[in-house]
Amino acid sequence: MMNKNLSVKIYHGYGHTHNLVLYGHVFKFKAKTKQGFSRNFLVNMVHLLKLFMVKPYPFARVRLHFNQQIIHQKTAYDGFFKFEWQAQENVTAGWHRVKVDAVDEADQVLATAEGEIFVPHITQYAFISDIDDTVMVSYSVKLGRRLKELFTRNPRTRKTFAMTQMHYQLLANAYTEVTQPNPFFYVSSSEWNLYDYLVETFRFNQLPEGAFLLNQLKRWKSLFKTGKTGHEGKLLRVMRIIDAFPKQRFVFFGDNSQQDPVIYHTIAMRFPQNVAAVYIRNIRPKKQEGTLALLNELEQNQIHTCLFTDSEEAISHSKKIGLIA
Repeated sequence: MMNKNLSVKIYHGYGHTHNLVLYGHVFKFKAKTKQGFSRNFLVNMVHLLKLFMVKPYPFARVRLHFNQQIIHQKTAYDGFFKFEWQAQENVTAGWHRVKVDAVDEADQVLATAEGEIFVPHITQYAFISDIDDTVMVSYSVKLGRRLKELFTRNPRTRKTFAMTQMHYQLLANAYTEVTQPNPFFYVSSSEWNLYDYLVETFRFNQLPEGAFLLNQLKRWKSLFKTGKTGHEGKLLRVMRIIDAFPKQRFVFFGDNSQQDPVIYHTIAMRFPQNVAAVYIRNIRPKKQEGTLALLNELEQNQIHTCLFTDSEEAISHSKKIGLIA
């Protein structure tokens, strides 16, 4: 019997021919959050608040349907679920449908949702990008400015850095067919509450489709702490992607407003064979010297690096090292 207050939320999953991963949440309550894309400050503020008006369902029973497979598990204390499974047959490249049910003790469906899993084609490179202050102008270090961007803008009025869309699309389509783009993964310290907001921002700005890996859900009481935690979790999320694609070579994009240079340096030094290049947007000139020191160490390990202020510089570097034809 369906429960009208209960809901399942699925985020884009990913994987390769056999190993697949899917994330999501089960909510006892989730505010209706249809976005109107208004330029009105109050409308945008109310919409943002609603994204954080959620009540997770801890330890709920969930059931995954993928092709002929059915897998059971329970959500974590915060309603979060993560399915990792071996497909019974080779999964072809592209997007694949998946369904997740929340069920009671008698296996009766309480709520259901459908989502997608992305299996990349075999390509030369894959790209992992930070979001705030790498793609979107976010003022992450200044809480007041960051909250102003969130409250006063909607996904279609958020500013992205000039030429980032051009750079990422060039990378997505380099040395491959338009129908088989190089994969992008967007990893951020922003919370899962902002998933739909971010997906709409990226689609509106015509950035490459990809899988988002975000930070732990927050309730409305913690809204003013949004994006301020979870940098150690960000390192783990990037590591999970590399673990899922052990033969893939990656290119990292981040900025030096917070911990990206340290995170990417740590991973690249541990897996130098998996990392082809590291790009850091120079958001904080005061951190330039320390950032360059980390990047120079990577260069000595045959990993290309680029500290850039605008995306035109990054595009030139990508052409120079052969990421773009």
